[in-house]
Amino acid sequence: SSGINAEYGDVMDGHFVPNLTFGAPVVACLREKFPGVTFEVHMMVSNPDQWIGDFAKAGADIYTFHIEASSDPAATIQKIKDAGMKPGCGIKPKTEVEPLSTLAPTLDVCLVMTVEPGFGGQKFMSDMMSKVEFLRKNHPDSNIEVDGGLSPATIEQAAKAGANMIVSGSAVVKAPDAAVVITELRNVVKKWRSQ
Repeated sequence: SSGINAEYGDVMDGHFVPNLTFGAPVVACLREKFPGVTFEVHMMVSNPDQWIGDFAKAGADIYTFHIEASSDPAATIQKIKDAGMKPGCGIKPKTEVEPLSTLAPTLDVCLVMTVEPGFGGQKFMSDMMSKVEFLRKNHPDSNIEVDGGLSPATIEQAAKAGANMIVSGSAVVKAPDAAVVITELRNVVKKWRSQ
C-alpha cells in the first residue's frame, strides 16, 4: 500500500562499516512473506564474495557490493551472475567514479553513495551529483542508484543529475504518510527521466 517498487536492505558486517545489521536469514524470511517484491541487498561488508551464495539461496534479486571491498570486482560480478542474481556495485563518497564506470556495462545497478555508508539519517552530499552525471552521460541506459539523504528536499538534484533508482530510508519511515513521500520521489524521477 506504500507504493514501493523494491525492498532495499543494508547488510553491514561491523568491519567495512562500524555498524552490524542482518544476514541472509532475514532476507529469506522476508522473501517468504513478500514473494513478489524485488529484494536488493547493499553489501557493506569486507568480503562480499563470501556471502553471495547465502543471499542467493535466501532469495535476494540484486546483490550490490562496494568496489572498495573487492580485490577483483569483475570476478565478484561474475560470481553474482552465476548465483542467479543481478549484480550491483557501489562507490563511497571518497572513491573516484571512473572504476565504477568501467564496470557499468556488466552491472544491473551502479550505486553512488551520497553519504558515508554505515549510518542512517545523514545529510545528502550534493557534490556527489557530478559522479551521477558522469555515469548518466557515459552509460545512458544504466540503472544509476543513489543512497543517502534522499528526501523531497534533495530528490530534484539526484533526478536531474540522472539517478533513476532512489534509496530513501529516514525520509520515508519518519514521514506521517510514507506513500505520499514515495509518490513525490517517484514523480520527480519520472519527470527528469522523460526529458
